[in-house]
Amino acid sequence: MTLTHHPHHPDINDDMWSQIDAVIQKNRTISGAVITVLRECQTIAGYLPVELLDYIAQGLNLPSSSVYGVASFYSLFSMVPKGRHTIRICMGTACYVKGIKEALSRIENTYQLKEGGTTEDRRFSLEAVRCLGACGLAPVMVVDQDTHGDVSSDKVLELLDMYA
Repeated sequence: MTLTHHPHHPDINDDMWSQIDAVIQKNRTISGAVITVLRECQTIAGYLPVELLDYIAQGLNLPSSSVYGVASFYSLFSMVPKGRHTIRICMGTACYVKGIKEALSRIENTYQLKEGGTTEDRRFSLEAVRCLGACGLAPVMVVDQDTHGDVSSDKVLELLDMYA
């Protein structure tokens, strides 16, 4: 069942809209289901663009502002497309002291990538995190599930070349 006319969005095809409709339909009578709906819809679409947030709000009969509020509050939700690979740079004390800032600058300049952003070709997303729990390997970068230690500004681009 279609709730309303689907907004046009280049990253969401008809099949995805059908799945999104099913998620909304299944949860529309459940109080407090907005997090569940956002999570499932993000899994389908890859992220939560504004048009999708508005559509979810309409489908759940909630004000758009409350759906935006939930989506922006929780870090697991992204309103921008994610890259094929996520780079997490550790900004903890050990990594900072050992020069992670220079590696971060090298990534930002080479890939025209800001913290919290995604490259135009959607190859990489970049996140700076407080601690990755691998202080003995400082400075540390995690790409997807791979932990890379002793990441110098010289070595960082070589490491990222392994991720197509």
